[in-house]
Amino acid sequence: MEQQSCMRDFARYTILSVLGTLGVSCYILADTFFVSKGLGTNGLAALNLAIPVYNFIHGTGLMLGMGGATKFSVCKSQGKDEEVNRIYTNTIYLAILFSAAFALLGFFFSNRLSVLLGADVSILEMTDTYLRWLLLFAPAFVLNDVLLCFVRNDNGPQLSMIAMLIGSFSNIVLDYIFIFPMKMGIFGAILATGLSPIISMIIMLLHWLRKKNTFHFAKVTMSAAIVKDDLSLGFPSLIAQVSSGIVMITFNAIILKLVGNTGVAAYGVIANISLVIVAIYTGIAQGVQPLISTFYGAGNSRQAGVILRYSMTTMLVVSCVAYLFLFVFAGPVTAVFNSESNGELQQIAEMGLKLYFISVAFVGYNIILATFFTSIEKALPAQILSILRGLVLIIPLAFLLSALWGMTGVWLAYPITECLTALLGFVIYRRYKFQNRQKGTTDYENGREKCTACN
Repeated sequence: MEQQSCMRDFARYTILSVLGTLGVSCYILADTFFVSKGLGTNGLAALNLAIPVYNFIHGTGLMLGMGGATKFSVCKSQGKDEEVNRIYTNTIYLAILFSAAFALLGFFFSNRLSVLLGADVSILEMTDTYLRWLLLFAPAFVLNDVLLCFVRNDNGPQLSMIAMLIGSFSNIVLDYIFIFPMKMGIFGAILATGLSPIISMIIMLLHWLRKKNTFHFAKVTMSAAIVKDDLSLGFPSLIAQVSSGIVMITFNAIILKLVGNTGVAAYGVIANISLVIVAIYTGIAQGVQPLISTFYGAGNSRQAGVILRYSMTTMLVVSCVAYLFLFVFAGPVTAVFNSESNGELQQIAEMGLKLYFISVAFVGYNIILATFFTSIEKALPAQILSILRGLVLIIPLAFLLSALWGMTGVWLAYPITECLTALLGFVIYRRYKFQNRQKGTTDYENGREKCTACN
């Protein structure tokens, strides 16, 4: 990659990526809005119980897409064209295998899964319907995530963004048509959501029709080494999404015992707003990943460090604006999703918005730092941060703090978890820089550009 202006490249990739990921977050956000208007509190509660499964599906797609595309960018920058095709083909193989597993789960076990997630008699049928079709549409979600990552890394950030936005806009339009004029209920919501990635993939066909793709499907067998790289480098992306699902499952179970379905519906408002904010951070991280991986593969570690600094600065600005907006407008934001003007839901959600989103800057820092380590093929630090924030800390803190302070404890568990993880992440990053300076392989501040870790 030629030595262009880092700021120009950063702005181009990041803006396009953020627009795209914001569009994807609208998949569920649009469902939440229209379901709340058309089906009320019970519909919103049913949707919220099903959303964690979407996190698992989307996380799997991102794991394969980010893992494969990261290796793709590194190999492409080193001129390894044959290896590039092998990476792409093996990633598609993995996507098909995981998709089949999700589809089988939806076909045979959606009802049992609904009960396991906490659906009671009043919302079981709606939850089951949404889950079954969500899982049956899993192949579309997973393959769309994989192709978006590869197209973005193949000098196609604009097409990737357009595909994501058109797919998301289609979801919003179809949500309205299916739920209101056609009166299809919860099935209409998931049908609209399931058709969105299919539309997105159709748009991405332009990358091949215009013959701009530098990767091709090849007749190769599964490679254990490539599978290992895909899963290892993409694992933090999976954990980032799965952790959201685990947090939702845990919080739903706790909130059901504390305040019932109304509390779950209130948490649904917060969880879906969180999807949008996390989408911005994910967009920044995914946007800079091709740049960092390409600089790393070419041995230009100084530029990779510059891109990271731009990312963190942008994240801090976004975090300040987002929290200020949610704190000041907590009431109106909640009212948008409170179609029945439920006073209890309004009160719970307003308090939750002000406490839960204290986490925003820490969440952004953790997502970007984990993606940075993934982009330079340092999977272990990224995995440590992702597992810590998604599994090790959040679950025990949620149970402990909710037992001590009720709903206030539930809302504070998330920001405390992200803060502790961010502190550890800072220590790991400083240690990483110090070790590389000692070895003479990397020095971001003094501009040394020697990289012996590339392969």
